[in-house]
Amino acid sequence: MNNIIIISGPSGCGKSTLIHGLLSEFSELNFSVSHTTRPLRKNEISGKDYHFISEREFQKMLDAGQFVEWVDVHGHRYGTSWKEVRAKSGRGQTLVLDIDVQGTRNIKRQFNKTMAIFVIPPTLAALKKRLRQRETRLNPETRLRLRAALKELHAYELYDYVVVNDELAKAQADLRCIYAAFCLQMPRNRDKIKKLLRGQK
Repeated sequence: MNNIIIISGPSGCGKSTLIHGLLSEFSELNFSVSHTTRPLRKNEISGKDYHFISEREFQKMLDAGQFVEWVDVHGHRYGTSWKEVRAKSGRGQTLVLDIDVQGTRNIKRQFNKTMAIFVIPPTLAALKKRLRQRETRLNPETRLRLRAALKELHAYELYDYVVVNDELAKAQADLRCIYAAFCLQMPRNRDKIKKLLRGQK
């Protein structure tokens, strides 16, 4: 399977905005909706942002072998189902996954033609500022996310490309260029060459 793109990045780096921008430009891209046991947040829609399920339901799916990969993050479980992968990749479609470092490692282990893109902030100070938002001090959850972000940054060699999200328009353009390169890779174009060769006299 060679139609899978992973876009990862530490919390607060702006990867979700970049993913939504890419999806709006290219109709052949499909977003992988993960299953999670964490509670639904404000402005989230079940089935669009995540499939929100109970711990019991998640364990039942896990026992049945329905997940391609799954991870435990901050006490909540997240998983990518085989159903999502099979339904949204192939036949001219490409699946886009928004998963963390652990998930990326698991997916690339199973699908070695997967392209992985790492979105990072311009500086650690900028990341801290984004995580804090309007808070005057770092609260425990924000500190936890910052530590997790630093841990993720150390796994940079797992990725094929990096996008620095300093200016959104430039980062979006960089992501668009990477996707264009992905579309031109040989595994997705081998049939075109074979067609040319069949036309030889």
